[in-house]
Amino acid sequence: MRDVMSEAQEQTKKRAKRREYVDPDLRKYGTTAPEQSYEDDPHRLSDDMKRRMLGAGVMLDETGARSGTFIQVDQTPVHVSSVQDGVELLAVRDALAKYDWLSDYWWRAVDSGADEYTASVDKANANGYFMRALPGQKTMLPLQACLYLGTEGLAQNVHNIIIAEEDSELHIITGCTTGPETESGLHLGVSEFYVRKGAKLTFTMVHNWQAGIAVRPRTGVIVEEGATFLNNYVIMQPVQDIQTNPKVWCVGRGATASFNSVIAGHPGGRIDVGSRVFLEAPESRTEIVSRAIVNGGEIIARGYIEGNAADVKGHLECRGLILNEGGIIHAVPELRGAVAGIDLYHEAAVGKIAEEEVQYLMARGLTRDEATSTIVRGFLHVDIEGLPDALNAELQKAIDSSENDLM
Repeated sequence: MRDVMSEAQEQTKKRAKRREYVDPDLRKYGTTAPEQSYEDDPHRLSDDMKRRMLGAGVMLDETGARSGTFIQVDQTPVHVSSVQDGVELLAVRDALAKYDWLSDYWWRAVDSGADEYTASVDKANANGYFMRALPGQKTMLPLQACLYLGTEGLAQNVHNIIIAEEDSELHIITGCTTGPETESGLHLGVSEFYVRKGAKLTFTMVHNWQAGIAVRPRTGVIVEEGATFLNNYVIMQPVQDIQTNPKVWCVGRGATASFNSVIAGHPGGRIDVGSRVFLEAPESRTEIVSRAIVNGGEIIARGYIEGNAADVKGHLECRGLILNEGGIIHAVPELRGAVAGIDLYHEAAVGKIAEEEVQYLMARGLTRDEATSTIVRGFLHVDIEGLPDALNAELQKAIDSSENDLM
């Protein structure tokens, strides 16, 4: 009995040691990078750079695939273009100079003093992208943005503002990635979303980092009456450390917020991903769905829904799949109701691939690897209501392209 107890205690100590964690130290990263030249034609960017961007869903060699393109390398926007009337795309510093009213949106959805990372972005007077759909306008094709970290050991500071004016529709794909030889760095990205009355904003983010990169996105969203915010997030490649927990306030009657995340954990990495939604107005609703799969490292999948008005609805779902020993999934679902007449519920499950499912597929002619791959592919598929077919296809493409690396 003592031997069993000793072994159990030793395993507990090992797990506790593995979970020890220290936030990235800003002092270890540089703040300046070589000056980047502006490029009118993004096709002229290097093949290595375009390949890394394509892995994050940003397409530069396919004419007519996007309504507009923004590229920031390190701290400098290097390309900005838009081809659709009624939709604006600018570097955010240029937009602030152009529009006096934009300062009213600056640090309104995100607190600049929330932590040392937001304070760093504020102090740096960071650039980023400004995207805006004018009232009643709809994007024919998605806008795309790439935030590219190319300098070794750099802390990249980014501040984005996105506005969907009344009754507009705006689709965005953002890809974050690094240079092929950038082994370490820190990405600090602040994004503020404003979805006005009756508007719809779909935001799809694909992360394609390197194993030595730390990432600290900080996001705030304000959704008004009858408006819809759809957020899709994909991280399938190795990364050192990600911590993100977007906050959404549904402040208008019938406002809707939806989060869908597909997350893969690799050895040595730590991914802490969550969403916090505050249902502040009657008939507002939210759904938070995440799929997490690990073959190593640690994933913390968070979800928080707070109901502060009558007749609100919230659904929180987290499912995790552990492929082998050494991976950790920690699901943290939270619900908080402050008034009567609300409907909030959650589901959470973490497990492994069932052997009987593998055997069932093998009996129909698949190899074990093919059977496992089929199960994983099905597990990672998230049916996103309201997502345009083209965006849904690209989202699945990003997942499928990383499947071999995961397996």
